[in-house]
Amino acid sequence: MSALESDAYREFRRDLHRHPEPAWREFYTTARIVEELRKRDLTELHVGRDALATDDRMNVPDDDELAEWEQRARDAGADPDIVDGLSGGYTGCVAVAERGDGPVVALRVDIDALPIRESDEGDHAPAAKGFRSENEGFMHACGHDAHATMGLGTLDAVLDSDFAGTLKVFFQPGEEQVAGGKPMAESGHLDDVEYLYAVHVGLDHPSGEVVCGIDGFLAVRHFLAEFTGEPAHAGARPEQGRNAVQAMAAAVQNLYAIPRHADGPTRVNAGLVGGGTATNIVPEESYIEGELRGGTTELAAYMSDHADRILESAAAMHDCEVDVATKGEAPSATSDDALARIVGDVAGATAGVTEIVDSDDLGGSEDATYLMNRVQENGGLACYVGVGTDHPGGHHTSTFDVVEGDIQVGIDVLSGAILRVAERRPRADARDR
Repeated sequence: MSALESDAYREFRRDLHRHPEPAWREFYTTARIVEELRKRDLTELHVGRDALATDDRMNVPDDDELAEWEQRARDAGADPDIVDGLSGGYTGCVAVAERGDGPVVALRVDIDALPIRESDEGDHAPAAKGFRSENEGFMHACGHDAHATMGLGTLDAVLDSDFAGTLKVFFQPGEEQVAGGKPMAESGHLDDVEYLYAVHVGLDHPSGEVVCGIDGFLAVRHFLAEFTGEPAHAGARPEQGRNAVQAMAAAVQNLYAIPRHADGPTRVNAGLVGGGTATNIVPEESYIEGELRGGTTELAAYMSDHADRILESAAAMHDCEVDVATKGEAPSATSDDALARIVGDVAGATAGVTEIVDSDDLGGSEDATYLMNRVQENGGLACYVGVGTDHPGGHHTSTFDVVEGDIQVGIDVLSGAILRVAERRPRADARDR
């Protein structure tokens, strides 16, 4: 079995780019990945429910929305038998290749997209070259199509080598909503993993740069607070109402007043708010979709505790009720130096790499941290790698894109690091962070 040629990886990436899908709706994406994986000499392939701790899924869309995206995938040409197995939003998969005695090494890549309308300007490469998003209002604005391709290519490279051990590749759904990492971490497929790499393209590092070990993950919680009051005629009988928008407004004001913490960065954002139905009706319902972050898991918990108290108090202040639900969350994590050093060694001998950065802070959140923590808690090592690319627009913008040649750089660095790890087998008890 030989690896795909570079142009085939390019076409695979472009196919995924044309069909971006958000969390738990990655029906086409998962089906295409599974189609390719079935062509490879794998020991096991866990798809959908078999790849997830299903009770740990967060922020799953309702049945009607799932059915709409499932049908969209079928209409786009996804294998109907594979899609049948993903029904209900059980997306993602885990590929397992056993190649003799040796350590269990894993790679995690994410596969979901964002709710952003992709640019149709002539200087935007996907538009100019005919692989712009066909799911209008959604796009791969963070490079997860490239990540999935790196996962496939890394698997190919390892299968074509003299690797001794077991390789697991986790194709994870739902990262953008920090909703898919925990179900994969809790699935049981990580329990025997000794070494884990995760990867991200770009992150404001140009083509040619490789970041050996990324840290600075902010722990995060996404929440939805829904306030309920009592409607009334705003002109004739305002005293009979209980104003849910007032409760929401008080909560927003006080959320931003949470004291900053001396132990590290803390963040809060009421990113989406709304309520009411008409100017002459005391609003009965309102909502806040927001997020809380902290430089550590403990700091995020500090923010969450304060936020929950504020939301409850704002509702009580205006004689309303509030229901607060967590829609996604992820802890902080730290990359192990032992694995990062191996990345640096491999990157130094990899074509296309012009600069090696030992470490950098993410400055945001990522639910690969669930997988990293699980491996480390079990006595293993984990590392998050950055592969630079000259993206013309920033992450999460309508003009984001990647230099396709950098996908091969990522494949070469990741596969080389996996082979080197299997040979050296660094010890967790010598962890140096």
